[in-house]
Amino acid sequence: MDHYLDNAATTRVCPEAAQAALHAMLEEYGNPSSTHTLGRKARALLESSRAAVAQALGAASPSEVLFTSCGSESDNLAILSGAESMKRQGRHILSSLAEHDAVRRSLDLLEAQGYEITRLRPDATGRISPDSVAAALREDTVLVSLMMVNNETGAVTDIAAVSRLLKSAGSRALLHTDAVQAFRKIPFQARSLGADLISVSGHKIHAPKGIGALYIRPGLRLAPRIVGGSQESGLRAGTEPLPQIAAFAAACALDPQTDRIRSLKDLARRLIAEKVPEARFIETEAPHILNLSLPGWRSEVLMNFLESKSVYVSKSSACKQGRRSHVLEAIGLPPRVIDGALRLGFSRMNSEDDVAALAEALAEARGLAHR
Repeated sequence: MDHYLDNAATTRVCPEAAQAALHAMLEEYGNPSSTHTLGRKARALLESSRAAVAQALGAASPSEVLFTSCGSESDNLAILSGAESMKRQGRHILSSLAEHDAVRRSLDLLEAQGYEITRLRPDATGRISPDSVAAALREDTVLVSLMMVNNETGAVTDIAAVSRLLKSAGSRALLHTDAVQAFRKIPFQARSLGADLISVSGHKIHAPKGIGALYIRPGLRLAPRIVGGSQESGLRAGTEPLPQIAAFAAACALDPQTDRIRSLKDLARRLIAEKVPEARFIETEAPHILNLSLPGWRSEVLMNFLESKSVYVSKSSACKQGRRSHVLEAIGLPPRVIDGALRLGFSRMNSEDDVAALAEALAEARGLAHR
């Protein structure tokens, strides 16, 4: 039996989402831009799906939701087009050293174009404090981009507090948050959060890979990054991937079971601490991510041993592809702790059996090392 505990990397598609995608492929297969009956049916499904995602985001209107191919595209569009829309007012951007590579690489591109980027250092969990934003905020700051839930540690940054800070300071800066790991995990409402741009992704909540969304605050005008047709209000050309969109909407309608997921995280923390006393944990608020380290061990060795027991975890973001975690470096962990780090990701499809299998496998690995 497989024990999949890498849900921060991606989740198994739920039956409801798979069925919605199949229905769209076999029954609602028209092009949403076509004016005949099948096209109109496809358009109706597209817009009802948009409304479902908007409701899950807490947006005031479905028109505030733009569909993209993934969270990375949403981040790219928000940051690159957001900065471009504000360039006449300044060229200073605030972000952090603990962001996802989709944000980091977008900022690198802007830096090469002459923008000045201030990258704030996170605290010991990966959180960015509003006070650090206040200290770095300048008159020419035009964009602030901060992750709501850190994808490697589960630390939660208070985006609403950052929004209030920007408003009280009279800042014109746009506020973007990468909420890929926050969406349907911690409660927030786009209409009251205060962010101008919010990036989310489907495959983190049991929808297929290949679908994401960007919330855009009403009245904010962005330049498209993909041009051609007039789809997605002219912001993203190309025929909409209706099966993935319908699946995303179906996944949004599910009970996220946050309390049960948090209980599994707490159980894992407790069992691992009992069976592997030297384990170190990063204590964070997100219900689904637990980062632990066995200092002096190698993450790859632990992962390979766990895989031999059909237990699947990761060492950091899947996008790092084996490289050392920049997030754990940014929060100041020593190399021997970073090199022994594992990231556990829990979902509504996990059980206590998965947690028990993980703890037993780690205990077995420890026993073999101490022979």
